[in-house]
This record gives sequence, structure tokens and C-alpha cells, in this order.
Amino acid sequence: MSEEIPEKYSDLMKQTTFAHLTTLMPDGSPQVTPVWFDYDGNHVIVNSAKGRVKDRNMRRDPRVAICIMDPQNPYRYLEIRGKVGEITESGADAHIDKQAKRYLNL
Repeated sequence: MSEEIPEKYSDLMKQTTFAHLTTLMPDGSPQVTPVWFDYDGNHVIVNSAKGRVKDRNMRRDPRVAICIMDPQNPYRYLEIRGKVGEITESGADAHIDKQAKRYLNL
């Protein structure tokens, strides 16, 4: 089920801030990773190297949560829970280059 980002949090989707992605380990325990993220207006996009813990977890169990905190006010945040919609390597190199320019001011 897809829901829209509430208007009062839509600015967080455009900021260059880290998100915290939670995946599930094989034993069901949570694994949290700070990640760069992108938002295309419908989907939160995270880029990960194949074989990393978060990648293996999402391939095995698509249930995830992501938390995006306002860098100006840590008490204001957006949490999104759901399932991974797609895992693809198509366009991954171009996407990580775009993210590096955004996050590292290259």
C-alpha cells in the first residue's frame, strides 16, 4: 500500500541529510544503517553494494523502516515503514554518482 508523504514533512525528502535504514537480520533482530537516500516523488531510493548486510537482509526479508531526521530539529522526523518494492542494479552507478555529488558537494 502506497501512501503520500505528509505535506508538513515533504521538505525532509528534499534535504541533504542522512536517513537511518532498518532491515531485519536472519534471527529477526533489527540492523540499522545510516544511508544516503533519494526520493523520486513516489519512492525512497537507497543505493547499496550487492552483498552488504543491508542488501542481503532486504533480499531475504523486504520489510524495512527508514527514519529521516530534520537536521535543524532532531525531534522532528519522518518514519516510513513498508516493504522494498524493487532491487535492481540498473542505473546504480549513475545514481551513486549523483548522490556523491549531492552529499559530498562534488
